[in-house]
Amino acid sequence: MTTRQASSRSDATSGAKPGSSILVIAVRPDDIDHIGHVNNAVYLRWTQDAVVHHWERIADPEAVARYLWVALKHEITYRRPAFLGDAILAHTHLQTAGGAKARFQTMIQRGQEVLAQVDSLWCCIDRDSRRAVRLPRLTLARFTALA
Repeated sequence: MTTRQASSRSDATSGAKPGSSILVIAVRPDDIDHIGHVNNAVYLRWTQDAVVHHWERIADPEAVARYLWVALKHEITYRRPAFLGDAILAHTHLQTAGGAKARFQTMIQRGQEVLAQVDSLWCCIDRDSRRAVRLPRLTLARFTALA
């Protein structure tokens, strides 16, 4: 799912720090599990949406059209539950980038309260061949100038 396809998500990047982006997320009824809070797996979907949003915001249109990102690893620290009706912000920041890989940190928050911290490793792939590719110098420069 991309951020453009997700009706419950919107851009709040104007309030983001340089090198970061913010994705506004509304908790939907199908995000809720049998315990009555957002299911842990939903945080992964939100993280994916947030990282893709970050990529689309920072990379030039040619790079966005040519490359995709696939997750290699996620480490999630859950701190507080989210509930139906909550307004959630996913703050994404590039930590490092080089070669075909990039590390992102996504802080999922309700107001100033951190609900989860997600540290993830991603690999850049060519859209057509589906093979890992080194980030082009210009794209890497755009990423690292903002990190």
